[in-house]
Amino acid sequence: MENTTPTRRTALVTGGSRGIGRAICLALARAGFDVAVNYAGNAAAAEETAEACRACGVHAVTLQADVRSADACQQLVEAAAKELGRLDVLVNNAGVTIDKLMMRLTEQDFDTVVNTNLKGAFFCTKAATRLMMRQRYGRVICLSSVVGLHGNAGQTNYAASKAGLIGMVKSAAKEYASRGITVNAVAPGLIETDMTAAMPEAARTAALSTIPAQHSGRPEDVAAAVVFLAGESAGYITGQVLRVDGGMGM
Repeated sequence: MENTTPTRRTALVTGGSRGIGRAICLALARAGFDVAVNYAGNAAAAEETAEACRACGVHAVTLQADVRSADACQQLVEAAAKELGRLDVLVNNAGVTIDKLMMRLTEQDFDTVVNTNLKGAFFCTKAATRLMMRQRYGRVICLSSVVGLHGNAGQTNYAASKAGLIGMVKSAAKEYASRGITVNAVAPGLIETDMTAAMPEAARTAALSTIPAQHSGRPEDVAAAVVFLAGESAGYITGQVLRVDGGMGM
C-alpha cells in the first residue's frame, strides 16, 4: 500500500480525442494532471489532443483501445498506469449514439450503445479500482447525461446506457468509499459537440426551449465539473450526479 503523495496526479480519459473528451483532457492538463488520452480509431486526433496537453507542461500519451472489450480495457488501464507511473483518476467518457424510435431499434443498435457507454465504463472502472485500492486513493468520474435522468424520445438505447451509469456510480461509490476512492457522475445537457451539431433543427429548437439559461453549453463547461470532481477538494463527495445543463433538468 502506498502512503506517499505524488508530486503530480495522473488521469486516464476514455474517448479523449475530440469533443467533450478532448476538453476534459485539456482542462486536466491545465490543472496539472499528467494525462493518458484513449481513442478508438482516430490516432491523429488523439495525438493532437495529447500535444495540446503537453503544451501545458505535463506528460501526455495516447492509448488505443476499444472499450467494448474487457481485455482491451484491462490492458488500457495497465498501460496508462505504466506510462504515467500510477493512475489516480479515471474518466469514463467514451460513448456513441444510434438514435431511432424504439420500434425501429435493432438488437445490434441497442447492444452497440450499451456495450460502449455502460459496459465499457464497467470494464474500465473494475480494472482501475484494483490499482486505486492499493493506493488507497482514486477518483472515478462517469459521463452520464440528462437523458439518463429524464429519458428522451428516439434515444431509448442511449438513455438506458446513461441511466445505467448512474446506478453503477451510486453502487460503486458505496463499495469503494472506505478505500479512499470516490465515484461520481457528470450529466451534461445540450452541449455544443459534433454529436449535437447533427441534431435536426426542430429537435434542437425544442431542446433549447427547455433550458432556463436559454443557450447550449460548451465542452469546457463539462470539463470544469470533471476537474472539480477529480481534485483533492472533492474528496468528501461521492455517489453524486452533477448536472451541467443550464437548468434543463429542474
